[in-house]
Amino acid sequence: MVNKIYSNSISEYTHENGGRVILLFLLFLLAIYEFIHAGFNLFAIVCLIPALVLVVYALFRWRMTAFWALIFVNYFLQMKDSPIPSGAIPMSLWDEMLEVILLAIAIIDARQTPHFEKCANLMLFAISIWCGLCALQLFNDTCGLGINVGSWFTSFRLMALHLVWILLVFCIYISTPQILMNYLRVWALLALFSAYWTWKQKNLGFTPTEYSWLYFGPGQVTHVLNAGTLIRYFSTFSDAASYGCNAAASSVVFLIVAITSKITWERIFFLLISICVIWGMFQSGTRTAIFCMAGGFMVYIILSKSFKIAIPFGIFFVLFMAFLVFTDIGNGNQQIRRMRSAFDKSDKSANVRDINKTAIRKYLRDAPWGLGIGSTQANIPANNKYRKLSDIPPDSEYVYIWVHTGYIGITVFLVCMAIMLIGACWIVMFKLKSPSLIGIGGGLCSAFVAIQLGGYANQILFQYPNGLTFFGGLAIVYILPYIEPEWIEYEKQRLAKIEEKKRLKFEKKLASRV
Repeated sequence: MVNKIYSNSISEYTHENGGRVILLFLLFLLAIYEFIHAGFNLFAIVCLIPALVLVVYALFRWRMTAFWALIFVNYFLQMKDSPIPSGAIPMSLWDEMLEVILLAIAIIDARQTPHFEKCANLMLFAISIWCGLCALQLFNDTCGLGINVGSWFTSFRLMALHLVWILLVFCIYISTPQILMNYLRVWALLALFSAYWTWKQKNLGFTPTEYSWLYFGPGQVTHVLNAGTLIRYFSTFSDAASYGCNAAASSVVFLIVAITSKITWERIFFLLISICVIWGMFQSGTRTAIFCMAGGFMVYIILSKSFKIAIPFGIFFVLFMAFLVFTDIGNGNQQIRRMRSAFDKSDKSANVRDINKTAIRKYLRDAPWGLGIGSTQANIPANNKYRKLSDIPPDSEYVYIWVHTGYIGITVFLVCMAIMLIGACWIVMFKLKSPSLIGIGGGLCSAFVAIQLGGYANQILFQYPNGLTFFGGLAIVYILPYIEPEWIEYEKQRLAKIEEKKRLKFEKKLASRV
């Protein structure tokens, strides 16, 4: 009798959960097979599939969690001791997986809540042109190596397709004033953490991984200068150039938001963080960062169309540049001395870059489409005509694009960047009415210009977290007209609450005197 009841229980459970049992059993067999034939890495990946399914389910259920996870993951992907797991999975896939999940959620929701009409803008048009050119690069056989789809697609993902994901995600998920402000605060706190980590590296020392990279890896040539007396700090980034340019562009946004916000505590919050971030920028020793920050401020002076804003910014800009160019104040600090060397026309590193560009120009005369975005030093043979070209350090993102896509590619890239920037600036100057929202839009446009200037001198434009941060920031500008009516009401409500608190506090103070 007991056996019969037990048999019926198993039968009932199998009937109700048979699909899950079979699926788990098949996964178990697959895991064992991979462990025997492919080793532990694939075995571990297969074992993690059920957990991955649960994570995806949770992200679908709490949708904005996936967006904030993307911002966090993107920011710390390049940290030397990154909290993001690495190994069998390329680091870039963490970022892209979250973007694809977010887009999948948006597609599923499209019937109930239309999202994609906000994405049809001038920025998408410009990115589509760039993607089209990068797609044609599949057939670029300048080096005579044949078509390598795998190598091409890896570069296509990072240089072109990723920009599409960024635009779509930001246009869809930055949908309310509350989310916009939360995003700016999260960005500011992440930048503040980078400034803190710089302070920690400077005063408390490096982690073992950071120390190894700095003194026994690539960092020993570019980050340990003046016989070891000057260290270029890289904080949570891949290198000091990426950190310095990011800090310069980010500080532009925070300072502009601080000036244009109507909320007192937000002004103080963003102003203090901008000061900390600028301090971190100087510790990076990245001379280009000075021009990035200056260029960003100059753009905002034009976009603001306000003498009240233009005059203080102009005075600050002139005094700052005069401090660096015409004075010796602070020369006892090596970082400030290094920043001043950016204005030295006889600087050796600048001369080396000019020599490299001259050599590159000679090779590219016969390669108007460049080497191809899938052709790298790793897959070009030593006896190939263009091997020497792949050996020359590109030094900047623009030169890298020039080498791999030729005169045609760099021209198309610059035109596309100009189109998306002009479209965003047009929105700020002529479509927006709210002064505080104009400040946010102008700050994001200025930061985009700043990071582009960084890309002119350093290979940092598509580095994590710069791509998502600044192309995403420009994408936000395109959705500001959609949320402006709600923004005006949101701002009124916040100011009313602040006034109500002041009134109650004043009444309480009066009552205490009686």
